[in-house]
Amino acid sequence: MIALRQTRRYHIGCLLLLALAISAARADPAERHDAPPTFERLLAESGMALLVSDGFVPVAVRPNARFLYDRAYASPDGTLEIRYAVRPLGRIRIDYEDPHSAAPDPNHMFPLMFQSMVASLSAGRHSPTREYPPKQAREKFNADWAAAAVFDTDAGFAPNHRQALVVAMHKDALADAYAIFLFDEYGPVRQRVDANLGSLRFAP
Repeated sequence: MIALRQTRRYHIGCLLLLALAISAARADPAERHDAPPTFERLLAESGMALLVSDGFVPVAVRPNARFLYDRAYASPDGTLEIRYAVRPLGRIRIDYEDPHSAAPDPNHMFPLMFQSMVASLSAGRHSPTREYPPKQAREKFNADWAAAAVFDTDAGFAPNHRQALVVAMHKDALADAYAIFLFDEYGPVRQRVDANLGSLRFAP
């Protein structure tokens, strides 16, 4: 389960008693000790760029206990909202409770993080997922790995929309990132989803 704590750490439980935390502690002395990093800083640390289609406007980040994201935009008619989360690997701390084996490398955690996030946002309901072939992951997101999932959303995360498409991407030694598309019906928003599918990507 992914839970939000006041320290802005994200925890994932698994059968191996693994807890992964993404800490928003200072990346350097220039940051205040009690201030989370800005979205722009997370993008810079992750080597990423965000380019949202014209017409989308920023909307307030909604506090929730399912998944803490960093930035959101919505279409003018409100039928599509896109939420973005960027997780630099340099901010990941792994608490590993198995004394008989080494803690996993943050570069190898992205499939577990993706599946755990989807399970949380869908409240454990059926969530079809697929991984992009490596060539497509590079072409669409300049990523080393990418995957997508579609599911009915939990009201605790998105009370105004019934469905979600989540795109996850990973770049070795840099970051994990997520784009969450929220809507009620896919058909009416399909073109706008397609236009923004690669809006968050790793820079060349």
